[in-house]
Amino acid sequence: MADLQQRRSLAEFLRARRERLTPREAGILPGPRRRTPGLRREEVAQLSGVSVTWYTWLEQARDITVSRQVLRSLARALMLSPAERRHLFALAGVPLPERAPGRGPGPALQRLVDALEPHPAYLLDANWDLVGWNRAEAGLIGDPGELEPAERNLLWMVFTDPAIRALLVDWEGQARDLVGQFRADARQRPGDARYEELTGGLRELSAEFRTWWEAHDIAELGTTRREFSHPGVGRLTFDYVKLAALDAPGIKLFACMPADSATREKLPALGEWAARTADGSPAAPAEAGAPRASREADAAGPGTGWTGP
Repeated sequence: MADLQQRRSLAEFLRARRERLTPREAGILPGPRRRTPGLRREEVAQLSGVSVTWYTWLEQARDITVSRQVLRSLARALMLSPAERRHLFALAGVPLPERAPGRGPGPALQRLVDALEPHPAYLLDANWDLVGWNRAEAGLIGDPGELEPAERNLLWMVFTDPAIRALLVDWEGQARDLVGQFRADARQRPGDARYEELTGGLRELSAEFRTWWEAHDIAELGTTRREFSHPGVGRLTFDYVKLAALDAPGIKLFACMPADSATREKLPALGEWAARTADGSPAAPAEAGAPRASREADAAGPGTGWTGP
């Protein structure tokens, strides 16, 4: 199993949790001559479906094999909280199955994203569906709220919106990198209908995605610098800070930090651009030398582009 010190920590944890749990809480009628605080070892063994000898060895920090199934049984018998259950698995040196993605980010995370103004920021779920964004991000990519929910996905936007090719610097390199990052981050989850719908649809619609997906390349979801040309603000360069939300499994926060002073000075303009496009006002002309998306690309979708994670 684990090393001696870790086995001792596991033994101490089990003993402490056993002594904390009363017989009545565990559904056991206490006898009149009971002196042991909490549960007895044989009671925990019985509730967990293991032998008394094996459980005794576990509390004695013996070097024995512990399966995931037995750890689940011990966690139920000792009525461990989710945090205690994760601690039990960690002490036993057994990988804990990944928690299922949560239902959404919650209002507190959205307020955090809003508070990051004027820096663009957004939230992605386990399948890279966009589930939250602030006004600066809307100024950067267009308002995702105008898209159909199934199209509000980072990979989908990158591979199906023609405007991305005009806006992203080195679209091919960045898009291929995103495919490797998604494969490493999302992983295939049997029975996940959204995952299958997304990857299956992209394989049908995009030859590039199909080719790169079948290559099975893996890329780190680490620090990323992205460059693109905004139709109204011009050239922008961002470093992306990525944070996982512990209280919302599967949700990640991406904050765009300006990589140079020129980008930093343009941040307020993103919010202004979002406001103008939202109320239908005429868009301001692009900076001199900044490429604009074609009319065909503008007609293909409401977004102005995407920098990606």
